[in-house]
Amino acid sequence: MSRVSKPYEIVERALELSRADGCVVIADEESSANLRWAGNALTTNGVTRGRTLTVVATVDGARGTASGVVSRSAVTAEDLEPLVRAAEEAARAAGPAEDAQPLVTGVPSSPDFTDAPVETSSAVFADFAPALGEAFSRARAGGRELYGFANHELTSTYLGTSTGLRLRHDQPNGTLELNAKSPDRTRSAWAGRSTRDFKDVDPAVLDAELATRLGWAERRIELPAGRYETLLPPTAVADLLIYQLWSSVARDAVEGRTVFSKPGGGTRLGETLSPLPLTLRSDPNEPGLESAPFVIAHSSGDDSSVFDNGLPIAPVDWVREGRLEHLVTTRHSAGLTRLPVAPGAGNLILDGGGERSLEEMVASTERGLLLTCLWYIREVDPATLLLTGLTRDGVYLVENGEVVGEVNNFRFNESPVDLLSRASEAGRTEKTLPREWNDWFTRAAMPALRVPDFNMSSVSKGV
Repeated sequence: MSRVSKPYEIVERALELSRADGCVVIADEESSANLRWAGNALTTNGVTRGRTLTVVATVDGARGTASGVVSRSAVTAEDLEPLVRAAEEAARAAGPAEDAQPLVTGVPSSPDFTDAPVETSSAVFADFAPALGEAFSRARAGGRELYGFANHELTSTYLGTSTGLRLRHDQPNGTLELNAKSPDRTRSAWAGRSTRDFKDVDPAVLDAELATRLGWAERRIELPAGRYETLLPPTAVADLLIYQLWSSVARDAVEGRTVFSKPGGGTRLGETLSPLPLTLRSDPNEPGLESAPFVIAHSSGDDSSVFDNGLPIAPVDWVREGRLEHLVTTRHSAGLTRLPVAPGAGNLILDGGGERSLEEMVASTERGLLLTCLWYIREVDPATLLLTGLTRDGVYLVENGEVVGEVNNFRFNESPVDLLSRASEAGRTEKTLPREWNDWFTRAAMPALRVPDFNMSSVSKGV
């Protein structure tokens, strides 16, 4: 048994050890590489490796099927039997699972299920690191300081079940966040990128963008709270619509608890949310934003179920041509709500805008605000999906098509659903990195949005 060390062998052995009526085993083999820098100099770098094993045991009983889930890291062959037994004990101690369904069957096995996991290393930064060094030199010569973090992860997930599923998915995930600051720290600008391999990110491009923004900030303008025509860049749109997706759970809507609940009962499916022909969608095969094509659920909730592990994920339009088309369902909640099965996916794309870039949208703005990004977003009212949060690292005043200076930061109060109904223009869709949610969700493509009356509810003293 000590020779059992490969991920697929761990999965197979755990399934062999199971005495439960049903069993799901998920092995996540993770590796990461990172760089950090401050004041135009690298500070740290590192590479990590790890393994997490999750065992889901299901036990049939007179009152229904119960489930028990146990996850542990750094699992070796000797840890397997205690882990499997712990999951079985948890299942027997639990009551019938509300989301109980037959374990998924009939999904063809992944041809690479027995292959070794993919791994990242510092080599992923082979081209990026020298270019970053050149950006440090330019920034130093330009009187600005660069701070930031680059991280690359590769996760190979092996999923096996007692019903015969043998699935595997490799997920690369890279993020780059770059801050430029004036030496006195009174001016700050941020840019971020999402990437699969760091071959499509250029520090020079980001540094030039940040230099322009720091230049805008040399003139400071104080504005009061109020409603302003506002240009939301793709990163801000992503943060708002990711939260909208997380909130679009069918069961919650049917039970009257969300913005997608219809007054008097039912859901708002079929209603027009935006006059613009916008389509909000997810697709595991979206080029450059590929995500797991099957459900990987380490726990159950209203929007996920361990019983659905291995269920294929199809492309889905959450909003189509401005109309609410689907809400997130598991097999269990689909049965409760009588809606199609629509599991959440690992990416989000907003299509249907125009072809204009954010710069072109600025050029056609008579007077308005241009944001950099949003942060500290929190929910205020689920019935309207009212969110509050702060602007950060640069809010700029646009007059007659030109940026004329930096204004103070604001706290905002807005609902993404309401924003879609009021947006007067959408720009060109482009891959972007959400700033607030990028610890959990990185694969997004969004256009910039023009909102005629974005609610800046109070002035913020943040930088």
